Amino acid sequence: MAHPAPSLRLRPYVFSVKPGTRRLATTYGAGVEGELDGKVMRLRYAGTCRVCGSRLPEKTRAIYERQTKTVRCLEHVTPPASSMTPKRPSRASAPPAEALPPEAPAAAPEDVDSGVAGASARREFERRKARREERIRTAHPRIGGFLLAISEEKQSTTAWGIGAVGEERLGKGLDRLANDTVRLLHDRRIPKSRANIDHIAVTASGIYVIDAKKYKGRPQLKIEGGVLRPRVERLLVGRRDCTNLVDSVLKQVEAVRIGLADDTVPVHGVLCFVEADWPLFGGSFTTHDVQVVWPKKLYPQLQVDGPLSTDAIDTLHRRLANALPAA
Repeated sequence: MAHPAPSLRLRPYVFSVKPGTRRLATTYGAGVEGELDGKVMRLRYAGTCRVCGSRLPEKTRAIYERQTKTVRCLEHVTPPASSMTPKRPSRASAPPAEALPPEAPAAAPEDVDSGVAGASARREFERRKARREERIRTAHPRIGGFLLAISEEKQSTTAWGIGAVGEERLGKGLDRLANDTVRLLHDRRIPKSRANIDHIAVTASGIYVIDAKKYKGRPQLKIEGGVLRPRVERLLVGRRDCTNLVDSVLKQVEAVRIGLADDTVPVHGVLCFVEADWPLFGGSFTTHDVQVVWPKKLYPQLQVDGPLSTDAIDTLHRRLANALPAA
């Protein structure tokens, strides 16, 4: 006797949830079970659909993804292809290439010690002043303070203080010009010498070696000789012969050239007199390739465009800072 064929009954697909939560049954088409990556549940807390960004309030039915621990709307039954979990590579597959070590970050350039204008002259003045005070107080314990009050410092000591003031004032004016095309160095020590350079300006038009002087009187150039006698140029400030200042600047220029080790970069020597008696018109001059000027006459020269780029200026600035350390 033939048995009747058993009838086929379709059972709804039930999504299981974690223990302790309400079990929900949802019926989908035959192909949904294989496409769905997650489970349908009623949200305990409000969330946001990771696919469309819609706000999903508390107790809303949504699909919870276990692997990513995110939720999405019921409209997004099939997750986007970009979010599919990649399959694990089989053991037979080739091992991944060895990861390269991360590149070391580029070292930041060290800050340049630009120095302090007039620092060494100020220290020498204070040292001499303190030594004199100690000597007088030691020799006269009772009246040392009185003697110091009624006596004056030696001219050799006050000269250091006056020189420090001149360097400090010019340094403040130069610092106001500092930018990418005007780099400054103050109070630099010349190797194997007791002398120092007051200011160095590295600019687009070249390098300026600046010696600051706080002298009274009017700077002027006096020329002697000529056709029958050798030409002699002398620098006078008032009635004082200051030609030796020109020779000092030329030595400083030579020290800078040695520190640069580059003959293609122009180097200019400058004598800048602070608070001198300059005329209303004219007044500046050049002697033995050294310019004799005052601060307001010097500043525009440092800001003139030139062939040196900002990178070249930075390189020369660092090179001179290393070759001529702060005093």
